[in-house]
Amino acid sequence: MKHLVTLSAAAVLLATTAAVAEPGKWTDEPVRIVVTFPPGGTSDLIARVLAQYFESEYGQKTVVDNRPGAGGTVAADYVAQQAPDGTTLILGNNAPFTIAPTQFETLPYEPLGSFTHIANLGASTPGLFVQPKLGITDLPGFIELANGAGVTYGSSGVGSITHILGNAVDNALEIETIHVPYQGSAPAIQDFRAGVLDAFYDSLAQNASMIEDNEVVPLGVASAERMARFPDIPTFREQGYDVVIQNWTGLSGPAGMDPAMVETIHDTVEAVMAMPAVIEQMDAWGISHTPMTSEEFTTFVGSTVEVWRPLILAAKVNGG
Repeated sequence: MKHLVTLSAAAVLLATTAAVAEPGKWTDEPVRIVVTFPPGGTSDLIARVLAQYFESEYGQKTVVDNRPGAGGTVAADYVAQQAPDGTTLILGNNAPFTIAPTQFETLPYEPLGSFTHIANLGASTPGLFVQPKLGITDLPGFIELANGAGVTYGSSGVGSITHILGNAVDNALEIETIHVPYQGSAPAIQDFRAGVLDAFYDSLAQNASMIEDNEVVPLGVASAERMARFPDIPTFREQGYDVVIQNWTGLSGPAGMDPAMVETIHDTVEAVMAMPAVIEQMDAWGISHTPMTSEEFTTFVGSTVEVWRPLILAAKVNGG
């Protein structure tokens, strides 16, 4: 392999299967799931699935509250300041909990101390997409274009996983592309469709229809092995560049939540994630769910900070 940039959930934690007790409603008040990105992205879609089944299966009225900005820290700071009564939760991911602690010199919250990390939801794998009109079908062509006319690529924002991945790919391929940050993947894809961007990084499953309709050319996926749903799309690793990155998601709340309530929310999440319809939907989105206890999930969140630190420093997005 020419370069090594490896990160996966399995590398930082061997999770054990969590025991599922009794799922159910945990408060008589409506619950908000705060999302760190605008509508349309992976986190938003997962949050809406949870909200749907919390209400339909257990009578727990739940709404999704999108609060994008500042690498997910706007949403995280908001949730950290709410009462620990189970009415405000956050659909957490790499941005506010894994990346922000290195990206920013100071944070208004502690990634562990300010939150109750409840349940792991799953991980998705992003890939690199380029415009069909560019006539590029492989990484050598991407390298040639970057070294010639140049390449613009869109990400979910400065310090987001897609920005970190873009930088990791640049370093691995020894090129320099032009990063264009957005507040979430949806507006980046919108500009890509409009011809504003040459490329973007995002989940393969999220862009399945564009792949099938030949609206994008996927050059590589940042998984360890080819994805079963997209067997024709090569990994960066098999092309000689060991770039493996996953975007995790989980459900958390403010610090100080009642342990009994945490257990109920955790078990309700696990029950929802085990439903055949939800499994099918997550598979369609390329999201792999690994059950963890709340304690395991908390340990996992804490461990990811150091694992990601060198990637964030390499991307030069720290110090904000």
